[in-house]
Amino acid sequence: MNRQHLIESQLDPDQAIVNEICAAGEPWVQRVNKGQIFRIVDLEGNQAVDTLFFNAKHASERYSATDTISRQKKLYLTTNSKLYSNFGNVMLTIVADTCGRHDTLGGACAAESNTVRYALEKYPMHSCRDNFLHALAHDPLCEHLDMNKRDLPSNINFFMNVPVTAEGDLEFVDGVSAPGKYVEMQAEMDVVVLISNCPQLNNPCNAYNPTPIRLLIWN
Repeated sequence: MNRQHLIESQLDPDQAIVNEICAAGEPWVQRVNKGQIFRIVDLEGNQAVDTLFFNAKHASERYSATDTISRQKKLYLTTNSKLYSNFGNVMLTIVADTCGRHDTLGGACAAESNTVRYALEKYPMHSCRDNFLHALAHDPLCEHLDMNKRDLPSNINFFMNVPVTAEGDLEFVDGVSAPGKYVEMQAEMDVVVLISNCPQLNNPCNAYNPTPIRLLIWN
C-alpha cells in the first residue's frame, strides 16, 4: 500500500445533507448529484462494501471495472483513482481515502458462487446479488431506471482485500481496513449508487462478522 494515497477529508459530518447507517448485510440506494461528495465509512473494520454506480439519467451507462482498470493500469482503487463508465466517462473521483486499497476484481457473492466456492448447503445463504436484485425491484430510485438482473455489472468492493497471486489467482483474505476508515468520492455526473453491505460469512472479507457502515453526502 502506498501511504501517500492516505488522504484525510476536511468535511464535517455535521454538515452532511445525508448521514445514514446501512445495517450489516443490507442494501442501500441513493442519488449523488454532480459535484456532491459521497463518503463510505467502515464503522467496525474489515467490512466489505459491494458498490455499483449508474448514470442517474441513463442507466445503460454504469460503472465499468474493465474501463477503470485498463485506463489507469491499476487493479486497486485509492485517492485520485477515477471510476469510469462503460461509455468511457468518469463517473466519480476518489478524493480522500484512509484505508488505501479497494478491490475491483472480487465481484459480488451470490447463491451460485457460494455453492461453487464453499458447499452445496450454502446455496440459500443471503448474498450481495440478492441485495442488488431486491433494490432493483423495490427501491423507487431503481424502479424509474427500469433495470433488472441483466443490468448488474462487476462491482467495486470497497475495503475488501483481494490479492492477485503471481499465477493470476485471486485470494480472499483478511482486510486492510479498521474501525472508522473511510473512502470519499466526488461525483463527476449525476449517479445512483447501489450498495450491498456484504453479508458474506464464508471468507475473511468481513472478518466472518458483517457489520454496519455509515453513508454521508455533502453539497
